[in-house]
Amino acid sequence: MSAVALTLVVGNKNYSSWSLRPWLAMRQAGLAFDEVVIPLYRTESRAALLAHSPAGKVPVLKHDGRTVWDSLAILEYLAETFPAARLWPEDAAARAQARCVSAEMHAGFAALRAGLSMNLREHLPGRRRSAAVDADIARITAIWRDCRTRFGDRGPFLFGAFTAADAMYAPVAARFRTYGVDLDPTCRAYADAVLALPAFLEWQAAAQEEPWVITKGGNPVPAASAT
Repeated sequence: MSAVALTLVVGNKNYSSWSLRPWLAMRQAGLAFDEVVIPLYRTESRAALLAHSPAGKVPVLKHDGRTVWDSLAILEYLAETFPAARLWPEDAAARAQARCVSAEMHAGFAALRAGLSMNLREHLPGRRRSAAVDADIARITAIWRDCRTRFGDRGPFLFGAFTAADAMYAPVAARFRTYGVDLDPTCRAYADAVLALPAFLEWQAAAQEEPWVITKGGNPVPAASAT
């Protein structure tokens, strides 16, 4: 581990799925870091975010005079800077697939994000879903089954051991639990393994204690100020 301190700037832990991704990876990797939490959707939020990131969004990683302000870019930076963390699979074929499914999560599934926003303090089964949300769910569960079948023989995660790909899909596992999405046994076992991680439970406990509530029309607002 570098002697230079790491700082991760995140949004509300109850809502900011993008913040959870690098935070979880860093905790799983055993990296020591300082944490700055900026509540989103408040009058002062924009100025506070811009003080840390030119994009005005979270998460933001600061290390050795560098600023990295995108979730997937942070994961790649951590993998390069701390290779002992093994944030990508060692096998070339598995590593290529892990990067593909992580990039697909990063760039896609807009309907899922809008329709089933992350909220760790709520249990909302039975919420009506659009056909687009169901299509996203079908694609995500197909990814999970494929990764588990092809690469998951050495552990409970997508590629056996925990990797950056699991960090990318952890908020989805949380969403599926919040909204009571039915999962087949393979996907249920995978989601349960992610949600049982001590690092995830630590994040979840902090989310439960947060005083901030973001609502719009009585419904949770997706963390659109996060990347």
